[in-house]
Amino acid sequence: MAEENTSATILIVDDTPENIDILNDILRPSYRVTVALNGMKAIAIAASSPPPDLILLDIMMPEMDGYEVIRRLKSNPATARIPVIFVTAKTDVSDEEKGLQLGAVDYISKPISPPIVKARIKTHLALYDQNRALESKVRARTAALRDSRLQIIRRLGRAAEFKDNETGQHVMRMSHYAHILAAARGMDEAWCSLILEAAPMHDIGKIGVPDQILLKPGKLTQEEWSIMKRHPEFGAEILGRHDSDLLRMARSIAQNHHEKWDGSGYPGGLKGQDIPIEGRIVAVADVFDALTTERPYKHAWPVDEALDYLRQEAGRHFDPDLIPLFMDSLPSILEVKARYAEHVPLDDVN
Repeated sequence: MAEENTSATILIVDDTPENIDILNDILRPSYRVTVALNGMKAIAIAASSPPPDLILLDIMMPEMDGYEVIRRLKSNPATARIPVIFVTAKTDVSDEEKGLQLGAVDYISKPISPPIVKARIKTHLALYDQNRALESKVRARTAALRDSRLQIIRRLGRAAEFKDNETGQHVMRMSHYAHILAAARGMDEAWCSLILEAAPMHDIGKIGVPDQILLKPGKLTQEEWSIMKRHPEFGAEILGRHDSDLLRMARSIAQNHHEKWDGSGYPGGLKGQDIPIEGRIVAVADVFDALTTERPYKHAWPVDEALDYLRQEAGRHFDPDLIPLFMDSLPSILEVKARYAEHVPLDDVN
């Protein structure tokens, strides 16, 4: 009969050395074995790297019994998926039911039968390996879908910018600026990822603005400006209302990134914290990039002058709490600016 896979590690948890010796003798020829004489040590070993592949856990132990050990293991995302088999002298059906309810995958009664122990371990290791392989495939597929989604979003953003910024790098730079600023403000990782992905669609409403207005090199007439100011509304209409967190944030950004802290912005004349935070963050990112980028109708401002403008407009155009955070993040901002410079084709950067 072929040996089991010796790459698997089994953690034996029992306060009685004789019980550990028995299990160790059964398992050592086929697996790597590590032991813990109490619950706290078992939890520490389970949380180490690499973690054990399976845990054999006694119930009746002093200070912390097996039930409490498994509660703590299942409450920690790092150890929650490790299969736990109770090995115990408690043989009542209610004891077994309680163990399984707490998350154990199996229940072996003492005194143990070596063939049963080996068979149960083999079965649950195989299931655990299958689950890990499936999770790996799901993660890979999710990453691929996320990358495809992000590329589509960036292309949509580029479509809105194409006429006056053919490289499409504006949407790349400002979305990364927004991501950096969101992180500096203390937003969680998931929220920061959302703004990175949603920000490229901030000006999607420009699609609805006639070319003669969008590309006009001179000052717009009052009538032309009134049309130009509708592009946030156009963007909100294009993006619509959805259950998707991403599209909800994209819609909010499209509608609110031209609002100003003092209430003088458009289209809603929102003021202060009535402006959604994603709109306030993108406003800073968008203006900084617009100022420091050359366009057909304007020269690029030096970075120092653009930063001075942000400081001057703190509390008027911009959320005053965001500007110091932007300044503190300047090294990362300038790294993004260089990475996504106008001369770098969009297909050459991530």
